[in-house]
Amino acid sequence: MSTLAERAETASGYRAGRTLPLRVELVRQLKRRRTLVMGAVLAVLPFVLLIAFAVGGEPGGRNNQVTLMDTATASGANFAAVNLFVSAGFLLVIPVALFCGDTVASEAGWSSLRYLLAAPVPRARLLWSKLVVALGLSLAAMVLLPVVALVVGTAAYGWGPLQIPTGGVLDAGTAAQRLAVVVAYIFVSQLVTAGLAFWLSTKTDAPLGAVGGAVGLTIVGNVLDAVTALGDWRHFLPAHWQFAWADAVQPRPEWAGMIQGAAISVTYALVLFALAFRGFARKDIVS
Repeated sequence: MSTLAERAETASGYRAGRTLPLRVELVRQLKRRRTLVMGAVLAVLPFVLLIAFAVGGEPGGRNNQVTLMDTATASGANFAAVNLFVSAGFLLVIPVALFCGDTVASEAGWSSLRYLLAAPVPRARLLWSKLVVALGLSLAAMVLLPVVALVVGTAAYGWGPLQIPTGGVLDAGTAAQRLAVVVAYIFVSQLVTAGLAFWLSTKTDAPLGAVGGAVGLTIVGNVLDAVTALGDWRHFLPAHWQFAWADAVQPRPEWAGMIQGAAISVTYALVLFALAFRGFARKDIVS
């Protein structure tokens, strides 16, 4: 009986799956100032590094040890790889936490969340649209950085093979494919931060609290990974595998570390996303 009553009260032509289309949410988020500022920061970073190398001179090996940073000026591919290396640990955490942590909390802070739900947009549909767009913007941010770096690096240092610090080279075509794998892995490894930020975003109407909380917990994970006394327990920390992508830029790539890191990250993320949906379904939006 309740189902029949609900159907009777539903407006003719109403389809829950068509509410808050992804394109509408995407346009709304693209117009946000924080989206434009974050994109500008990531696009400027390669130019900052380019100026740093121009002022400080070409990097060189230290103590007869050559690192990825020491090969930054070898080619555009090397320059792009260095940009990913210096930003993967922290800088790329910021857009993920920002896009995923601000998305629901900002609506609650503006008191517009209740009006969205009164449209009526089902709660699960609202969260789904916001999550997909937030993850899409996060991925776009991670793609933007190496693409700009590759263009800037190629203009400054030429188009050439990727020189591997441990020896050997990867031709330009193979290097581009490997860098795409690196970006994909970094995105997957950041799903934990995305899950934390999105879950916190459904718990508070303070965007800064959700974003800061996600970044803070990510930093805590990095600190715990540095505690060698934890031994093998560190293998269950997503931070332990954040640089496993380095195995992809070898003459013969190793996938074991990336597979394990991706599995751990996805597991944590799914749990956090499930908690977000479950908690938001029961949340009192009015109070």
